[in-house]
Amino acid sequence: MHPAASVILFTTLSGAGFGFLFLLNLGLAGGTGPGALAASLLGGSLAVAGLLASTFHLGRPARALRAFTQWRTSWLSREAWCATGALILSAPVALGRMGGAGPGLLGAAAALLAAATILSTAMIYAQLKTVPRWNHWTTPVTYAAFALAGGAILAGWGWGAALICLALAMVMVVAWRVGDRRFAAAGSGINAATGLTGQVRPFAAHTAASYVTREMIFHVGRKHARKLRLIALVLACLLPALLLALLPPGPVTTVTAFASHLTGTLVQRWLFFAEAEHVVSHYYGRPPAR
Repeated sequence: MHPAASVILFTTLSGAGFGFLFLLNLGLAGGTGPGALAASLLGGSLAVAGLLASTFHLGRPARALRAFTQWRTSWLSREAWCATGALILSAPVALGRMGGAGPGLLGAAAALLAAATILSTAMIYAQLKTVPRWNHWTTPVTYAAFALAGGAILAGWGWGAALICLALAMVMVVAWRVGDRRFAAAGSGINAATGLTGQVRPFAAHTAASYVTREMIFHVGRKHARKLRLIALVLACLLPALLLALLPPGPVTTVTAFASHLTGTLVQRWLFFAEAEHVVSHYYGRPPAR
């Protein structure tokens, strides 16, 4: 599928932001005093920046508020509600910790909503049976692992964050290996796409590009995909783990490791969309590149 910059930024920034807020609201990072408030502001800023970026992917951003009305059936709507709740509850928790109070039940509720936001974001894609690569348990696990890794780096967990980054690397490799086989395993083909039997040959319904061909059909060469996967793996996981394990803890180490992780996450998210084969590609006679 076409990798839209707005959605890539959204999933990258909001994942790191809500992952950090999850740890903060459980009292696992940030401490107390002014530092706790500053940490919450950082986590909230990342989350809000991601959410704002997502509105640029809407055909009519002014109607974004209507997403809140479909919570019974839409993971996007559930994401909107959970994100709003997490941000609202995180504010009094941060103010309380600035005064020396613990997160308490309010913090637990805010952490739960932050985790639910990450899950809802992942389920927007994991629910799509038309994209077999996404329609698998590895999608929510990957999103959760990225959020936890980003949050742990910002929390200054040092060796703990390094181990989480290595665990994330394993999750990424498993997701890629499983995802590469999902399209063929789904048993989709041009017969299923058209509803016809026998030997079917595609016939171009139009000669110009359309929304479907622009957004749903995108090919990335195997050679380029392998290089980008390696870049994502090194920048998002291996280099941050190395920095966190070898350098003394402090702001410089944290910022450097997080910058590398965030860059690698952007590459991984580009691949997440670029490698997603939509079954509609059969209808247009364009089988996936893999």
